[in-house]
Amino acid sequence: MIWVSNNVSLVPGTERVPRFIMALSEDITERKRAEQALRRSEAYLAEAQRLAKTGSWAYSPAAEKCIYWSDEMLRIFGLDPQSSLPDREEFLRLVHPEDRDRFNERIERSRREKSDFVQDYRVVLTDGMIKHIHGIGHPVLDETGNIIQYVGTDVDVTEQKRSEEKLRHTEADLLEAQRISQTGSWKLDVSSGTVTVSPQMFRIFGVKPDEDTSTLDFWFSRIHLEDRKRIQELFERSRIQETDYDAEYRVVLSDGAIKHLHAVGHPVLNKSGELVEFVGTAIDVTEQAQARIELEKAFEEIKSLKDRLRDENLALREQIDQAFMFEDIVGSSPALQTVLSSIVKVAPTDSTVLITGETGTGKELIARAVHKHSQRSGQAFISVNCASIPSSLIASELFGHEKGAFTGAVQRRQGRFELAHSGTIFLDEVGDLPAETQIALLRVLQERQFERVGGNRVLTTDVRVIAATNRDLTEAIAAGTFRSDLFYRLNVFPIEVPPLRKRKEDIPMLVEYFVKRYAEKAGKHIRRIDNKTLQRCQSYPWPGNIRELQNIVERSVIFCSGDTFWIEKAWLASVQPPRPELAGPLPDTLQNQERKMIETALAESKGKVAGPEGAAAKLGIPRSTLDTKIKQLGINKHKFHL
Repeated sequence: MIWVSNNVSLVPGTERVPRFIMALSEDITERKRAEQALRRSEAYLAEAQRLAKTGSWAYSPAAEKCIYWSDEMLRIFGLDPQSSLPDREEFLRLVHPEDRDRFNERIERSRREKSDFVQDYRVVLTDGMIKHIHGIGHPVLDETGNIIQYVGTDVDVTEQKRSEEKLRHTEADLLEAQRISQTGSWKLDVSSGTVTVSPQMFRIFGVKPDEDTSTLDFWFSRIHLEDRKRIQELFERSRIQETDYDAEYRVVLSDGAIKHLHAVGHPVLNKSGELVEFVGTAIDVTEQAQARIELEKAFEEIKSLKDRLRDENLALREQIDQAFMFEDIVGSSPALQTVLSSIVKVAPTDSTVLITGETGTGKELIARAVHKHSQRSGQAFISVNCASIPSSLIASELFGHEKGAFTGAVQRRQGRFELAHSGTIFLDEVGDLPAETQIALLRVLQERQFERVGGNRVLTTDVRVIAATNRDLTEAIAAGTFRSDLFYRLNVFPIEVPPLRKRKEDIPMLVEYFVKRYAEKAGKHIRRIDNKTLQRCQSYPWPGNIRELQNIVERSVIFCSGDTFWIEKAWLASVQPPRPELAGPLPDTLQNQERKMIETALAESKGKVAGPEGAAAKLGIPRSTLDTKIKQLGINKHKFHL
């Protein structure tokens, strides 16, 4: 059979030639066969795609839409064959929300680099079903190197993912069962001599990550020296005779601890009867073994603990009698010893601590010392200076925020309380917290709960709170700027850090400490300290406390050119004592002028005292000074609130 294509046309005649019909016949058998072969190939391809759950597609970057989807692509994504192909936005809506950003980022990188991409992602169908997709894309470039289109395939790997997940669950269950029963499993490949073990074996034997555990020698080396020869001979005999074995022995961990194990081994033979593997288990029976010898060790352990306690007490008394250095806290004065004694008492507890003292006295060092000697020392210590953060952002800084909670919140952010979970958070200058943040902090202290800014999910926190302030919070409570209930929650265990002028005995030791630190940093060799310098240091009142002393020592070390440390006399000039408060009121004119300036600033700041937009900042004076003036002049700052 052949295929013929006929083309018939009417040719108009002339005066001499009448009209006639012209017919042209063409043999198109080969073309028809080629078309049939192509249709069969397309059918085979479509069936292959259906069986492999693999769809093919083409995408136009210029039009930002798909220009071709195979039938299997439509089936994978649950779309009607009669529907129009999705554009980019419509397709992204199908991608699982948790995978959408990563998907977008990978596509954009491919477009920038004009490279292939391979990625796994999930899609959510209209009926809520979730599918796992493995996608591959390839850019097609024109002669100028621009991307004309993308072509690629998407494979539905949902079943594979489910099988993998099921396998992981099974393996996880097995590992969990081994962990609970303290049973490890192992296998020896006889031909290669390679040993492989389960994770529980690593835990039982206390194996470190960098140790090579693939040989028998490693595992035998962990066996107690008194048991090693017996177990090696038993194992070798079982391997030669191809028999099971059952034994108990001790292992010595890298830290010297001893564990008691019960081990079982079994030979695995191939069809020819040859030994190919040895498999077995090791069970940690230390608790049972320890129960038998616990009474024998009790008196010895009590004696050891008593000796250790005596040694620790002797060492502690020696430190107190000599120059006491508690971390970076240097000194031995009675005033400082009181603080250090408080640290020793409160550190092991979980109580909230309120540290008070003048600026520069080292309140954060005290907080870090409390944390380091607590049960939370292995966890995070998060420090927050409440005075340095704008009042509009302090809640977000402490408790975090959700995406879109306010202008600029482009993504979800964890707060300091989340970062400090199971550790310690240090709230420096807590007296500067705005009123609304004080309420949120009070809730955390009372209920251990908070919410992110812009969120509605309640989060719980396990964190120890240490606060510090250089302000008199009782005055702040009287002035209405600090909540009394929050004060009582923070003031569970107060520690007052003395100013440097009240611990003059510590000044020579502090000078020597800072000189050594900064001399080493500057590469200088300072052997002694000028006596007159020490005398000036002890007579100077140090209004800036230890921070001022530290800065002056660092500056002096820079100037020192020899081996003797000295401080410029002018740097330690006597300061005028603070001027006492006037007994009576200011003259009426001056007092009224001051009142007017303060009220104008309060009106502009809508009654707000602290913060960058507060009245104190507008007047260029400290907040504490302005609070005092408001109280002296009897100004009602609340009337300026909107």
